[in-house]
Amino acid sequence: MFTQPAYALVATDLDGTLLRSDDTVSARSRAALARATSAGARHLIVTGRPVPGIRALLADLAYEGLVVCGQGTQVYDAGSARMLSSVTLDRELADTALGKIEAEVGPVFAAVDQDGPEGRTLIEPGYRMPHPTLPAQRTRHRRELWEAPVIKVLVRHPRLTDDELATAARAVVGELATVTMAGPGTVELAPYGVDKGTGFVLAAEALDLDPAGAVAFGDMPNDLPMFRRSGHRVAMAGAHAELRAVADEITLSNDDDGVAVVLERLFGQD
Repeated sequence: MFTQPAYALVATDLDGTLLRSDDTVSARSRAALARATSAGARHLIVTGRPVPGIRALLADLAYEGLVVCGQGTQVYDAGSARMLSSVTLDRELADTALGKIEAEVGPVFAAVDQDGPEGRTLIEPGYRMPHPTLPAQRTRHRRELWEAPVIKVLVRHPRLTDDELATAARAVVGELATVTMAGPGTVELAPYGVDKGTGFVLAAEALDLDPAGAVAFGDMPNDLPMFRRSGHRVAMAGAHAELRAVADEITLSNDDDGVAVVLERLFGQD
């Protein structure tokens, strides 16, 4: 007789959660995810990275399910290599939001993730990629960031901490954009009202699953909207204080296979 799994959906963030510091997924984590899926659960990746930034990882994992990318702006079907939904950030509003932020805290450095499965990451002079292994193209002027549709803007400040920058940005941006901190070194502007939670719900609906039947793993404030919609919330060791405050449990770090530890308890071990 088939036994319903403890959770029908396993939602995992990537950076700082499923991925180790060297941007790989351990053999133990792979085995634990395989055990969960063999028990009947679906694995859903929910990441701030855009589709082009994770395609190689999906191939390495032989992952053919749905993926929520770009802080919820994209829902991508890895199996068919097809974008199911995409929400862009109005470029005029984005430029206005940057101007308001700079009026409040002084000059910032910006980058954008372009729309589409082949969209590029463009970085203006002075911007430093938080993940140097991810592909990015440097521009000569900020205006070049707006030459094609974008899904989000990444912002860095030369002196303020991520928390300080995110707080200041939220205070002045208002309804121009959704401000989130995916850190470290990653404060982002997405279309207003769009976040990992909205993308997570869209993907769950496409899978005909209830988001409340999910166990979710994360480490940064951008995972909060996903946590609020999940049945069981697991923060990684060293997770941001905002996430730890709402978590149902705290597991080991990403380098210590924290995701696998919880999945082995929930779904057993081979």
